[in-house]
Amino acid sequence: MTDQQLQTLKKALQDELKRIKERPENDETFISTELSNYDNHPADQATDMMDSATELAMDKFHEFQIDKIEKALRAIDEGTYGYCTVCGGEIPFERLEAIPSTLTCVEHSERTAGTQERPVEEGILNATTSDPSNFKDYRIDGEDSFLVVEDYGSSDTPSDMGHN
Repeated sequence: MTDQQLQTLKKALQDELKRIKERPENDETFISTELSNYDNHPADQATDMMDSATELAMDKFHEFQIDKIEKALRAIDEGTYGYCTVCGGEIPFERLEAIPSTLTCVEHSERTAGTQERPVEEGILNATTSDPSNFKDYRIDGEDSFLVVEDYGSSDTPSDMGHN
């Protein structure tokens, strides 16, 4: 990697770090001023909860990005940037250009957890009445399918039935 390429990558990292740190802070707290949520529509409550969760996730993501960028800038200062922290091999410039904050080669890149795994719910959602081998615990026919679903609960609780 040439000195000019290194300086280009360093500037890109510094610019990204500046952009993230100068991001306007959302000081709004998602605390309800209602004394009771009883009269609020569930969709309003869900919107408030989603807004809060999204803001928290974005804050965590930006903290993670800042940490990665600062590590890359330290590696530039120490002269180790451009070399894989796992195997010591040279990282191709094209990879660094695409992901300037990376400190590993493709072979040692971080893999997103669970990308090869499928959600356990798919076993139930994909179960068919014609192929009971797809569904481990139940053999479902058309008449029994409601009973299987009802095992997970329904709105028919004692308070709904008029029993006090």
